[in-house]
Amino acid sequence: MNSLSLETVESCLRTVAKVSFDNEKYFCDLDGEMGDADFGKTLADGFRAVQRQLDGEIDRSSIGTFLMKVGSAFAGSAGGTTGPMWGTAFLRAGVNSKEKQTINLSDLVVMGRAAVAGMMARGNAVQGDKTLLDALIPAIDKLDEYAHTAPGDVVAAFESAASVAEAAIEGTRQWAAKRGRQSYAGDRTIGTLDPGIVAVAIMLRAVALNLASQSPH
Repeated sequence: MNSLSLETVESCLRTVAKVSFDNEKYFCDLDGEMGDADFGKTLADGFRAVQRQLDGEIDRSSIGTFLMKVGSAFAGSAGGTTGPMWGTAFLRAGVNSKEKQTINLSDLVVMGRAAVAGMMARGNAVQGDKTLLDALIPAIDKLDEYAHTAPGDVVAAFESAASVAEAAIEGTRQWAAKRGRQSYAGDRTIGTLDPGIVAVAIMLRAVALNLASQSPH
């Protein structure tokens, strides 16, 4: 598999949505350790709105248009900082894949970097603040690596991206949270897991498995 069609992008999005539904309580429990215990619900609310769009008449004229509609649906339905941040990520990814019918690894890297820039601006966060960016940025870096060394191997790229995101779960455990509600607890957040990092890692692994199952063996 060397590129993703709109159909495959939608399939991956449904996979990510399912992760948010299946782990709604778990993500809330993680958030409850030092935050306000609503991350799982907020995330699932956003993806429930997205799923309603996917099951309805969402514009599928191009990958970019499709993702922009997804972003609007998410941002309009999820509260807190999660709605604007994740919504912005989908919108920025959409803007950077405008009329495309298929996307390759290089396209994904451009879309991912744009999504991250949007999230950083929205959440006023940077890498190292113990947020989902600490899983997402290394994952995009890994896709970038594959875009240069093995551009035709999308499945392996996502498997590697999932692995570095998973490494960030424990890799950031001893950090203090510097953004969001958790940051109010300061050094007491040392030793806890960031729910956003955990969510991104589980979602990327699910997407990697989904792509592997679709790939001709």
